[in-house]
Amino acid sequence: MALTRALGLMSGTSMDGIDLALVDTDGDTAVSRGPAMFVAYDAVFRRRIEAGLEEAKSIDSRDERPGDLAGLEHELTMRHVSAVAAFVEKHGAVDLIGFHGQTVLHRPERALTVQLGDGALLARETGIPVVYDMRAADMEAGGQGAPLVPAYHAALAALLNGVERPVCFVNVGGISNITFVAADGPPVAFDSGPGNALIDQWVSREGGVPFDQNGMIASEGGIVTGVVKRYLKNPFFERTGPKSLDRNDFTLELAAGLELADGARTLATVSAAAIVKAAQHLPSEPKVWILCGGGRKNPHIVADMRIEAEKRGAQVLLAEDVGLDGDSMEAEAWAYLAVRAKKRLPFTWPTTTGCRVPVTGGVLVSP
Repeated sequence: MALTRALGLMSGTSMDGIDLALVDTDGDTAVSRGPAMFVAYDAVFRRRIEAGLEEAKSIDSRDERPGDLAGLEHELTMRHVSAVAAFVEKHGAVDLIGFHGQTVLHRPERALTVQLGDGALLARETGIPVVYDMRAADMEAGGQGAPLVPAYHAALAALLNGVERPVCFVNVGGISNITFVAADGPPVAFDSGPGNALIDQWVSREGGVPFDQNGMIASEGGIVTGVVKRYLKNPFFERTGPKSLDRNDFTLELAAGLELADGARTLATVSAAAIVKAAQHLPSEPKVWILCGGGRKNPHIVADMRIEAEKRGAQVLLAEDVGLDGDSMEAEAWAYLAVRAKKRLPFTWPTTTGCRVPVTGGVLVSP
């Protein structure tokens, strides 16, 4: 079967920039990973997105763009246009774009999710067909609208040699999500809890820096176990999957009063503990956890996970340990999903989002 050269674009909950990744795929079992690129947002634009999250809280329908959101959507789309142009100039033409956009509101209990990004504008400006708005159809079928990456995780798992199953992929982004892949059957997936978001918010508020690079701030601090326990008492952790989170569902309130370094170290433990705690809602204990996303670069998250996973007889590996790219995996997924969407193949299941039946989605627009 002919492969489609698809480019995935991801601007995630960490709001640090645009990940671009190329995948040649049939949208099913054939996956050939290509080059990737990252285009950072400047601090001013990042603050504008953060302000947009506040403005988005008043939204009642997916097409509303109150305040600055319409202007923000246009600029964000044009930044993606520039990123695509730079990628194509360096790596050659592509057949299809999978465009995530920027999530500014995610309220599954209201069947409401909003990703800023004008797919039609992106298609016109790049001259390339675009698939976007991939979450809405799942919500219309009763799903959480997230996570969507499990379809790609399942395809990758089939390509891994020497990795014992069940395997659990963990994307530690602003919010962490996990995908459980057994020897057969559809994947099982859900958001597991805060990833980098709380840490980023903490060091930004208390230290004036956007994130704790390589966990350097946390390395000077200690774990305040009482705070960790209070975070883990959140009812979210006792709910079975499928389930998903908005960036604002967890706040810094419980960490108030901590020193900068202690807060960074404690919140890293919260992130790690939340991931391993999620195993209680899986069909069986994972044999291997594979970490991807920016949080895998925080050595404290990784070390804490390894301690807890070893107690359960499991191994924790980084994506790179098994030949994958932990930075580009979500963007790769969006390329893969775009091809599945074009072919009307399902990419969410009752076991991943809670949809009533397997669902495809996305809107395909031509230049």
